[in-house]
Amino acid sequence: MSLSRAETLINKLISNKLTGEELSELLEGINSETDQQKYSDALEIYFDYLLQQNQPNGNSRNGHAPGKNDST
Repeated sequence: MSLSRAETLINKLISNKLTGEELSELLEGINSETDQQKYSDALEIYFDYLLQQNQPNGNSRNGHAPGKNDST
């Protein structure tokens, strides 16, 4: 499964590999009412991954890992 553009931009932001143009795109997306949910979903996936990394049993609260999304 390929990552959404929002997920790609969030991952690049987290890894400090975001270009200036991509940062502008990310900020526009976050401010866009039609795209906000995509960015929210991408951040939720990342935060779930962080929770999974800190859980003794290795399971996140909704079973997601980075880059995996139930909706496409």
